[in-house]
Amino acid sequence: MKFPIFASFIVFCIWLGYEIKKHRRIESKAYESFWEKEAAANNTRRKPLDDLNYIDIPFDRLPMDLLKDDPVVAEYHETLKELSKSPIVNFTGISNTDLKLMYGAPNIDLLSRYDQSYTLLVRTLQNLAKALYDKGYVEEACGILEFAVETRTDISATYKLLSSIYLENHQTEKIKALIPIAQNLNTSLSSYIVSILENALEQ
Repeated sequence: MKFPIFASFIVFCIWLGYEIKKHRRIESKAYESFWEKEAAANNTRRKPLDDLNYIDIPFDRLPMDLLKDDPVVAEYHETLKELSKSPIVNFTGISNTDLKLMYGAPNIDLLSRYDQSYTLLVRTLQNLAKALYDKGYVEEACGILEFAVETRTDISATYKLLSSIYLENHQTEKIKALIPIAQNLNTSLSSYIVSILENALEQ
């Protein structure tokens, strides 16, 4: 009885050693591939930025006069006004290496600022919408959230609150319309956001 057990242990050790070596080879190739790509990206010359999908803040659609004396809301308003002075671009899900390959290494700092502005934008929109919603301004909050979705935000709270508003208004068709948008988001949160929307439809 001892020999079969010992033989099985030997086979297991051989298999384990093979798997470890295979995993190391894969890791090594991935490491080399990354640095080859990074080297190519760092040597990419500056390219025009005319084709970027710049985001304009539609102040005519946002309730900028609502609760403007509220210090919290006023701060959100001020943030939006400051953001509107500089370019805003959504680069969610795109690595710096890929950005350098697409637009040139010399543009990376500029592109990073554009993306940081976008992150601040969608966070501010979510916070402003929640503040208005909590104070009973549901329609105005809905409009803000819908604009955030138009920019392809991946903030799950935005989709959760928007789907809640649609449920309150018996607009399940609008929740259904959000699902393909969420499915096509360039983010690891895509599936989670889809599940939020699907759960809302089941209520």
